[in-house]
Amino acid sequence: NKIKPKALKEGDTLGLIAPASPIYEESVFNEMLENLTDLGFKLKLGNHVRNRNGYLAGTDEERVEDLMNMFKDPEVDGIMCIRGGWGCNRILTDIDYDVIRSNPKVFCGFSDITSLHMAFYEKSDLYTFHGPVGKSVWNSFTTDAFKNVIWNGEKVEYTIPDNSEDRLIITPGTAEGMLLGGNLSVLVSMIGSEYLPAFEGAILFLEDIGESVYRIDRMLTQLKLAGILDKLSGFVFGKCTECSAGKNSLTLEQVFDDHIKPLGIPAFYGAMISHEDDNVTIPFGISGTIDAANQIIRINDSAVV
Repeated sequence: NKIKPKALKEGDTLGLIAPASPIYEESVFNEMLENLTDLGFKLKLGNHVRNRNGYLAGTDEERVEDLMNMFKDPEVDGIMCIRGGWGCNRILTDIDYDVIRSNPKVFCGFSDITSLHMAFYEKSDLYTFHGPVGKSVWNSFTTDAFKNVIWNGEKVEYTIPDNSEDRLIITPGTAEGMLLGGNLSVLVSMIGSEYLPAFEGAILFLEDIGESVYRIDRMLTQLKLAGILDKLSGFVFGKCTECSAGKNSLTLEQVFDDHIKPLGIPAFYGAMISHEDDNVTIPFGISGTIDAANQIIRINDSAVV
């Protein structure tokens, strides 16, 4: 049985960790602390959250230590990653998944944090939250989505704002399944490991940044060759930010036509799952429904208690 963490509320203590890359600018770090305090949280910083080790926020040992300490700490109500970057895959073998299962808490982040969502769902049976990181832009869109899901436990419905031109219906129809996914590059880098959940009947949601179209093609091909695409009941790609096609390229639409359309499952592109300012919060592994013709994602169950 999967475990729902306790809902967060105003005055709760949010533990901040950097399991992947650091925030390099002091001003960005301080602005993050201000934003999260303004949301109503007390903050507890991981011992190593400001550490730097090249593109990593400290050594693997230090990053694991902060992660585990936040789950063990009875004062900490929820855990937020300050940013993504790279490095979570490196620590998957060093995490004590039993401790996490015994101390379920809201755990939130996106991008490189995808690997922790996958591993916690598979190894600790915990519902986590593919949502903002500490240094996200906490505008009303992102804040409302976060609070509706993590504070209020709502079964939300996400549509694409009318002013968003970047959207595409790949295959119309509705599908229901577990919402699994995150960053495409991180996901494919985990194929073949024991940390990926089973994708049978799942709705796969993806996003990426800074990947040219041929790389998206390559990674979707890898998902196909690994047998993952064939298992899905639905497919949603959020935004591919700064994913230029360039000269002599297929378009992103052609790549979806080649890999996703033949699956015959409801699928669309353009959801507010991205590296951009407006970001939704999706409970990882919870039951969801998509309506591809209307480009809607529905969360079917509250993910917190």
